[in-house]
Amino acid sequence: MSNAGVKLTPPGIQVSDFKEVTEFLLSKKRTAAKERTTAETSILVSLNLDGTGKAEIETGIGFFDHMLSQIARHGNIDLVIRCKGDLHIDEHHTVEDTGIVLGEALLEALGDKKGIKRYGYIVPMDDCVAACAIDLGGRISLIYKANFKREKIGDYATELTEEFFRGLASGLKANIYIKAKGKNEHHKAESIFKAFAKALNEACRMDERSGNTLPSTKGVL
Repeated sequence: MSNAGVKLTPPGIQVSDFKEVTEFLLSKKRTAAKERTTAETSILVSLNLDGTGKAEIETGIGFFDHMLSQIARHGNIDLVIRCKGDLHIDEHHTVEDTGIVLGEALLEALGDKKGIKRYGYIVPMDDCVAACAIDLGGRISLIYKANFKREKIGDYATELTEEFFRGLASGLKANIYIKAKGKNEHHKAESIFKAFAKALNEACRMDERSGNTLPSTKGVL
């Protein structure tokens, strides 16, 4: 799912050519590309932390693509994701593994983490509100408090939202806390992804006052 009228690729490069798209993105600072292939999924992720929110996403799950584009747009991350999964079985492996690989790419793009703010948002959306707190300190944990009354939104199983963020926390080596309430299930899911994007954007932002130091009294993250 791409932003309307927006392309991450420069003239002459085809969107389907992941290698060339990756080389283009990696010409920027704080970038990363990750590839993971298993018997269940084949995933390619390329991103630029200091982007403008452009996205080119194809997972085969329309609503999931829409949610991932929220992370790019509201996190100001340029993001390319290509995933081919065993959707003939179900969506679980595609969603969870995408979270893992995206987390690994984010971790790599952060580099030594010197100068980052480290911590990150509350996002309202009509009848729903979601809060997300994040710590990029190197420890893995997910606290997830969001209940969905509908099993699916389009072709997307709502229970997989938790699995996506669990995989992402693992790949990113981060503490993530998510809490959401509301009536409209679409709005609830979207507010969760937007809140995460805002928290991630804040945590990844460079703090000029910190200079080239780690945001930790231990001296390591």
